[in-house]
Amino acid sequence: MTETVWPVGIKKTKQREAVMSVLEHAEAPLSAIDIYALIEKGTSPVWLSTVYRILELFTEKNIAVTTTVPGSDMAYYELGRHGHHHYAVCVDCHKIVAISNCPMAEFKPKLSDDNFHVLGHRVEMYGYCKDCDKRNH
Repeated sequence: MTETVWPVGIKKTKQREAVMSVLEHAEAPLSAIDIYALIEKGTSPVWLSTVYRILELFTEKNIAVTTTVPGSDMAYYELGRHGHHHYAVCVDCHKIVAISNCPMAEFKPKLSDDNFHVLGHRVEMYGYCKDCDKRNH
């Protein structure tokens, strides 16, 4: 197993290392509560409020990115360096499904400011997963 390359300019603490480890091993974006629960199973317990503060820092420093669910205060986190991902999120059960292609790949935005340099984008789609769609329709 390779050792984590710690982000420059961020103090390395046991709590931050624990959150980073959970995010590195996650197969899909996780909520702060999911991350907290996984850390609690380990040997270095941490307060949920601390997990939120760490995720806020990681997001500010572009280490982590968030996916949100409309009508919910819940955010889901993943490491930004895991590549370019987009998701469809179920508005009922909050299941997150990866989109296998980038819908923006061929898109050329027409901006009112010709001097605006686009660095990236985020796309989130919302709807019902198969199970929730059956219950709602």
